[in-house]
Amino acid sequence: MRPRAASLACIRADVAHVHPADIGMRDHAPMEDSSDDDLVDTVTVHLREHDLAQVRAVMARHDASDLVRLLEREDGRDRAVMYRLLERQKALEVFELLDAGMRAELLQGLRTEDVARFFEEIDPDDRAQLVDELPAGVAQKLMRGLSPRERELTAPMLGYPKGSVGRHMSTEYVRLMPHLTTGDALSHVRHRGGDAETVYMLPVTDRERHVLGVVGLRQLVLGRPDSEIGAAMVEPRVVAATDDAETAARDVVEAGLLAVPVADGEGRLVGVFTVDDATRILEDAEDRTAARQGAAEPLGRPYLTTSVFGIVRARVVWLLVLAVSALLTVQVLGFFEGTLEEVTTLALFIPLLTGTAGNAGSQAATTVTRALALGEVTKRDWLVVMWREVRVGSILGGLLGLLGFAVGGLVFGWALGGVIGITLIAICTIAAVVGGAMPMLARAVGADPAVFSTPFIATFCDATSLIIYFVVATWILQL
Repeated sequence: MRPRAASLACIRADVAHVHPADIGMRDHAPMEDSSDDDLVDTVTVHLREHDLAQVRAVMARHDASDLVRLLEREDGRDRAVMYRLLERQKALEVFELLDAGMRAELLQGLRTEDVARFFEEIDPDDRAQLVDELPAGVAQKLMRGLSPRERELTAPMLGYPKGSVGRHMSTEYVRLMPHLTTGDALSHVRHRGGDAETVYMLPVTDRERHVLGVVGLRQLVLGRPDSEIGAAMVEPRVVAATDDAETAARDVVEAGLLAVPVADGEGRLVGVFTVDDATRILEDAEDRTAARQGAAEPLGRPYLTTSVFGIVRARVVWLLVLAVSALLTVQVLGFFEGTLEEVTTLALFIPLLTGTAGNAGSQAATTVTRALALGEVTKRDWLVVMWREVRVGSILGGLLGLLGFAVGGLVFGWALGGVIGITLIAICTIAAVVGGAMPMLARAVGADPAVFSTPFIATFCDATSLIIYFVVATWILQL
């Protein structure tokens, strides 16, 4: 990240500009950690007393991570007022740790002139992310208000698709030429490195900016002053600006790289992609996957700062989809109503069978989805995946079926025990295959594998397990 020496008058606005009436009075929810409890309690007392000077003093004694947890508990108006009381360096540190949605909400809570100054101060990659979160009219106005240099650094990122590396790269970097000596290169880094995102990985290019290699700061410091950079550089691992950001981020993290050059379609250097940005992207991706596997959309901000209607909006679509798909289960039960009337004991095992099928399918889907995300399997491996899941499902089904046969036979008779055992073998096998196939199908059609995973598979397996159950029961019990 760029050095934070620049002035940020908007963040340390004078207390006189904040009227006590602007601070909403409400109860503050306690945090889990005891030190966080003390911070919340202390700030709450001073807010109720309208003592903003003490609020500023208390926040000054805490680091950025503590302040982020504090601000996440405040409503939008209180948060903006408290944020103005931070000194400029800490304010920027806090801003970098906030979720993207909260960043945009915070800016909208500040004064117009403050926002313009603040928009100028933040990193170009953070600025590009904010543009996606802010209303289009506000974003355009802020972009027009940037200085020519900052607009030049930000504009290239906005030309790339959302979700691409180009939207997450930094355009602030130091590049070297291969004919430079190590001594000259170090002088160049000292002169230009203050504004760079990172100096630990330095791209080497020709005069047309084509990437030739990379060199680490360690090589410059330890190398002979008169040796040329071309001799010290190594083969670069370059990502394209149009590449998927999540895939590139996983490659960077797994390779243990601090940064990689980003090139355009003609191999010219346009930015650098750092491990910090890669880690943030992977964390966001994991949040999305976890939310969708639980039949919801990610909130995009801390739970307590999300409105009730925002949470409803994140959940309602999936609930409607699952409710409609669950009608299939109802139809199956209605079709076999006569069978249930003849042997009412069959109804006792429906929850066991549907639950087992759903769990088996979800296990397979989660495993394959993770393997796809890590690059352990590809679309071409679908036959291998299916065959493995057939074997895994049949073994699991055999173990559960043997247990079901023994318990069901001892309690309800061996005929019904046989129905339970055979059904468990069949549904575990089918559920495992379906659970493994859905993420592969999603990847093949370009969809998010998490969308096809747990909720949908569980509903599908419910209906399938009931059909298998009643067909086996009709066959064995001669109904």
